[in-house]
Amino acid sequence: MKTITSKTTSFKSILDKELKNKRVKKEYDALEKDFTLAKEIITLRKSMNLTQKELADKIGTSQPAIARVESGSYKNVSLTFLNKLAEALNAEPIIHFKRKKVS
Repeated sequence: MKTITSKTTSFKSILDKELKNKRVKKEYDALEKDFTLAKEIITLRKSMNLTQKELADKIGTSQPAIARVESGSYKNVSLTFLNKLAEALNAEPIIHFKRKKVS
């Protein structure tokens, strides 16, 4: 009987390889900001042992609204909404502008 072996590849190694492509890197970098905020919200919510529904109730919104923000793909987030999230998560939003590097 033949033994079948398979090679597994880690996500990181695939990502590292794909990021060598300049177009992929540009798109990845553009999305990184959205996903960084989403990860921070998820981490804070989980550290407080809150469900999306419980967080939504705390700030007077719906669970799907929290899910959209946590997905990283929700584009219409207001400063008011971020401030409510921050208050409920015992955090402080820090928003600033930084000049782009000229290449």
